[in-house]
Amino acid sequence: MLTPPATIPHLIAEGFHALSDPLRISVIELLRQQELCVCDLCEALGVSQSKLSFHLKTLKEAGLVNSRQEGRWIYYSLNVSQFSVLEAYLAGFSKNIPISPARPCEDPG
Repeated sequence: MLTPPATIPHLIAEGFHALSDPLRISVIELLRQQELCVCDLCEALGVSQSKLSFHLKTLKEAGLVNSRQEGRWIYYSLNVSQFSVLEAYLAGFSKNIPISPARPCEDPG
């Protein structure tokens, strides 16, 4: 299923916002290796569950992580497809496409 074009800027902005915090980057780095339970993330990062929950919510709302519940534990993993959206967006800037100069502004008076 394709994402409607109007939502693409929103997805990109949410993704980059979620990646704008060092703790969230640390979560992403840990999840690059394996799916982890909240308790394991708290221990590895040395933060309380309440602090981490806020950051995990931001990552989840941006679509960067998936969660699944098993019993009373919630496990998190990366949503690689959302990283592909961000990667594709940035790839457009690395192409050597000449940027046209601005057209001269007209004096309104």
